[in-house]
Amino acid sequence: MNRSFARASALGLALLATVTVSRTASAQGAPGVPGAPGPLQCNDFLKLRDDAEKTASAVQAAHKRHVDRQELCTLVTRFAAAETLVVKFLENNKTWCGVPDQAVAASKANHANTMKFRDTVCAEGPKPKPPTLSGAISTPTVDTAKNTKTGPGTFDTLTGNPLAK
Repeated sequence: MNRSFARASALGLALLATVTVSRTASAQGAPGVPGAPGPLQCNDFLKLRDDAEKTASAVQAAHKRHVDRQELCTLVTRFAAAETLVVKFLENNKTWCGVPDQAVAASKANHANTMKFRDTVCAEGPKPKPPTLSGAISTPTVDTAKNTKTGPGTFDTLTGNPLAK
C-alpha cells in the first residue's frame, strides 16, 4: 500500500505543479492564463483546480490514517474525477486561456497514471487460498489434549499421557 500511495502522492504533486505554474502566471497578470483578466470561462479553472487540490489532500490524509482499501478507492475515484475535469478544461480552453501545450500534455500523462493507480487501488484484494485436502477433511495438524486418547499405548508413562496434559 505504501508504494501505491507514493505513486498517488507523485501524481497529486504533478497535478499541483501544473496548477502552480498557472497560478504563478495568474498572479503575474499574464493575459490569457486561467485566473488572469481575459475570457470569463478561464476563471472556472480556479474552481476546478481548488477542487482537485482538495481531493488530492484528502487522499494523502486518508493514507496517513491507514484507511481500508474501499475508502481509499472512493477517495482516489473522486480525485480522478476532479482531475478529469481539469484535463478536459485545459484541452477545451487551451486557445482561449493561453494554456501551453506542455501543460496539457503533462496533465494528460498525469491523468493516465492516476487512472492506472485507481484501477490498482480499486481492484479486488488478494483472494484466500483454496483449502488443502487436510484442511478440507478437518484433520488437526498438532496433537493436543482434545485429539489424543488416554489409556495403554505408546505415549503412556507412569503418570499418564503427556500429550493429554
